[in-house]
Amino acid sequence: MEKLSKIGRYQFLAEPFHCDFTNHLFMGHLGNHMLNAADFHSNERGYGMNYLNTINKTWVLSRLAIEMYDMPKAYEKFYVETWVDSVMKYFTSRNFKVVNEEGHVYGYGKSIWAMIDMDTRQPTDIFAVREGLINEYIETSYECPIEKFSRVKVTGEEELLRSINTYYNDVDVNGHINSVKYIEHLLDLWDLDWYRTHFIKRFEIAYVAEAHHGDQLNFYREHREKERENDFNFKITKTTNDNAEVETCRCRVLFSSIL
Repeated sequence: MEKLSKIGRYQFLAEPFHCDFTNHLFMGHLGNHMLNAADFHSNERGYGMNYLNTINKTWVLSRLAIEMYDMPKAYEKFYVETWVDSVMKYFTSRNFKVVNEEGHVYGYGKSIWAMIDMDTRQPTDIFAVREGLINEYIETSYECPIEKFSRVKVTGEEELLRSINTYYNDVDVNGHINSVKYIEHLLDLWDLDWYRTHFIKRFEIAYVAEAHHGDQLNFYREHREKERENDFNFKITKTTNDNAEVETCRCRVLFSSIL
């Protein structure tokens, strides 16, 4: 197999119906573009899902942080660059950079991925795949200057804001609720008036357990302090058919005010 560059670069278009009422790309669609770039990058280099599925393995997203300075506008072309900067036995770290043709940087992303067995749903040894091929594509010198993942804390005094059911459109190729659907559902907790005066500066999500079709998702907001009025922590749980409530992920959303 031909040795490719360690950094992948993929062009996307901010399609108008993927943009919000401000004419900017939805955060959820940007997240999808990042995940697509990760899929393209890993498949081209031989350790993506196209190969993994033939040996009953797949990649699942464990953590994602997106930090933006601004968002692509409708009809703008932009690139998502992506590269792996570290690999451990069960997890790998992948970065993203969102940039246009003129070199303007919209923002960055960081992510953690696990390789799992499709039957047991448990992590499996990444280095056992194609004799550790992924090691040949680790890039440590390309800059991703955003802060590392923060520890999203909840105190047990969270406020339940909304519960929603899950349906066909929430489920992805891995058979569980799509990673980006959590982002979209969470960002729906604020109304249009809020988004007229606030910009999503940073979004973080840490996945704890899988949710599936038919599970109810419950969105809990941590009590916010006055000095953190634009900074929110959330816990998302699932209520299963037997009425058990299990935590699925934790999120942080940091807004900046639009002057």
